[in-house]
Amino acid sequence: MTTGSIRTRRVPTDRLTVGITEIRAEGEPVLFVHGNVSSSAFWHTILPLLPDRYRPIALDLRGFGSTDPLPIDATRGLRDHADDLAALLVALGLDRVHLVGWSMGGGVIMQYLCDHPAAVRSLTLVNPVSPYGFGGTHGVEGTLNSEDGAGSGGGTANPEFVARLAKGDRGEDSPLSPRSVLANCYVKPPWRPEHEDEYVTSMLTTRTGDDHYPGDSVASAVWPGVAPGTRGVLNCLSPLCFRIDELHLIDPKPPVLWIRGEDDVIVSDTSMFDLAHLGSIGAVPGWDGTPAQPMVAQTRHVLNRYATSGGAVREVAVAGAGHAVHLERPEEFGAALLGILSA
Repeated sequence: MTTGSIRTRRVPTDRLTVGITEIRAEGEPVLFVHGNVSSSAFWHTILPLLPDRYRPIALDLRGFGSTDPLPIDATRGLRDHADDLAALLVALGLDRVHLVGWSMGGGVIMQYLCDHPAAVRSLTLVNPVSPYGFGGTHGVEGTLNSEDGAGSGGGTANPEFVARLAKGDRGEDSPLSPRSVLANCYVKPPWRPEHEDEYVTSMLTTRTGDDHYPGDSVASAVWPGVAPGTRGVLNCLSPLCFRIDELHLIDPKPPVLWIRGEDDVIVSDTSMFDLAHLGSIGAVPGWDGTPAQPMVAQTRHVLNRYATSGGAVREVAVAGAGHAVHLERPEEFGAALLGILSA
C-alpha cells in the first residue's frame, strides 16, 4: 500500500513476517518502534520529516499491525520483540542503526541495546516504559512491592477496554472506548490528532487474549489481588520479567536522547494506569498504602548511571504534551531527534 510517500510491506525473517512502513530504500537507517495498543501507523507523520540522508523504517511488533501474531512468551520480558527486531535487521541487510522507541517500544530498544550494543548508532526513548517494567515496584531502583509481582501484568488491564478492542469499537460512547483512550490518555486534552481515525484503526489491530493483549494472570494474596502470568503483552512488561539493570555496563555506549511529554498520564510517577496510584486516589478499592511506581524517576536513575559511566544522555521534557509527544509536538520532537541522529 502507498499513501503519498509512505509505503507498507511485509518482510519475511527467520522468526516471523514483519510489517514495516518506509519511504525510501537508502540512507542511514533509523528504526522506529511503536508502543502498546498501537502500530507503526503512529509514526506515519514523523517518517517524512527526516532528511534524505536517513532511511526511516517503522515496524509492527508481533501481535500488532500486519506482523504475524505469534504468541508472546512473557517469561523472556521484551526479548521476543527485541529478537524479532534483530531478525528484521538481518533480513533487511542492516548492521548498525539508530533506534527510536515510544512507550513499550522504548523498553524493546533498551533490551536490544543491552543485547547488541555495537549495532546501535543512537537510542531515542520517547515517553518510554520504565527500565523496571510497568507496575508492581517502588523506589528509583525498582524494588518489587511483592515477590509475586502483584499489581503488574495481564490482570491489571480494564476488561471493558479489552472487550471494546476485541470487537473493533470505533465510537466514543465510553471513556474505555479506544478512541476515548487515545483522546484522553495518549495525547493531552483537548488536543486531537489530525489523523485520529488512522490511529484508532491502528489500535484496533491489537490482537487480544492470553497470548497477546493483555495476557494471562494469576490471583495474589497481596493487594490488589492479581499477579502476572507467563504469556502476553502486559506480562512481558511486568518487573518479574522485564528489568534493565545493566544499561550502564554496556560497551560501546551510543548517545541516548530521552524525550517526553511532561503531562503524560500513562508513563508517570502518578500514572493513571498504575493500580497503586489509582488506589491512593480511591479509584481502586482496598488500597493498603502500596506506593505508586515512580516511572519517570526510575528512568532518570538508570540514565544517570549510564551517563556517570561514560554515556552521553540528553533529557528533553516538553511542557504541555502528553504520552504521544511525537504527535503533539512534531517540530520539537523532530529537532531533538535530528540532534541525536547527527551527533
